[in-house]
Amino acid sequence: MHPAILIHGPTASGKTALAIEVARRLDGEVINADSMQVYRDLKVISARPDEEEMNGVPHHLFGHVNAAERYSTGQWLEEARAKIRVLQKKNKRAVIVGGTGLYLLALTQGLSAIPPVPEDIRAEVRDIAETEGADGLRARLAPHDPETAERLGSGDRQRLARAYEVWLATGRPITDFHHERQPPVLLDREWMGFALTPPRAKLYAKIDRRFEGMLMQGAMAEARALIERGLDPELPAMKAHGMPWLAAFARGEISAEFAAENAKRDTRRYAKRQFTWIGRQFPFWPRIPGTEMSDRMRVILALYREIDREMEADYS
Repeated sequence: MHPAILIHGPTASGKTALAIEVARRLDGEVINADSMQVYRDLKVISARPDEEEMNGVPHHLFGHVNAAERYSTGQWLEEARAKIRVLQKKNKRAVIVGGTGLYLLALTQGLSAIPPVPEDIRAEVRDIAETEGADGLRARLAPHDPETAERLGSGDRQRLARAYEVWLATGRPITDFHHERQPPVLLDREWMGFALTPPRAKLYAKIDRRFEGMLMQGAMAEARALIERGLDPELPAMKAHGMPWLAAFARGEISAEFAAENAKRDTRRYAKRQFTWIGRQFPFWPRIPGTEMSDRMRVILALYREIDREMEADYS
């Protein structure tokens, strides 16, 4: 059985192209680990690879979820587990790539054992979030889970809502479950992770250029199509990078220039948070600061060869 190859990095760092090349060179298949690229309705906005970019390499868990669904980390983990097991039976290498660090953390360290929250409770909490905002959620959460309420403050409505709905459903603080993890899908010797850490100035400039390209490729049409469906703005797909600003422009609330600049800014800020995540959650993953494909491939092949004994046969 070949160890899986995990590739993580900030948005627009070239993860997908690298994963495709790794899979092509090593007779592997690509598994998506990006929470937005799972949605079939977000091809342009999520920068999902097209057929030409896939270069004949099989891809899995891309564009298979309806934007109306609340796709969870647990759902992704089970689907990824099944795909990995199939590839193992076929003696293929799984190349797992994406910018959603929580997916990769769950894959290698296990997922917190939080029970599913009933939909009626989720709906109740969404209503509270809409009417009372983050401050209201925090005030409701604080008597029951003061640690989380204090840690999150009033600036993170989404995580406050999650913590409050978990308490309503279970009667326990969400932090209780952080110490109760399910077994990981991949054990220590069954994977190797790589973190792309390109120079930030270059990355931020690339983010801006990429968003301009997305606008030319139909990002606005995707946004309008989702708005016309009347989807809940709190759905994950409706919060994709740039989506809230494109939606506001489509509704005539802001100018195109204002929407574009704020979408770029938010995406740069997200990339900054991804750099922080890598440092905190994946401190021992080999870093690849170079941006050239040949340099990245050289690092991956050299280090991966050390844990995959069968790999030598592929290069003999």
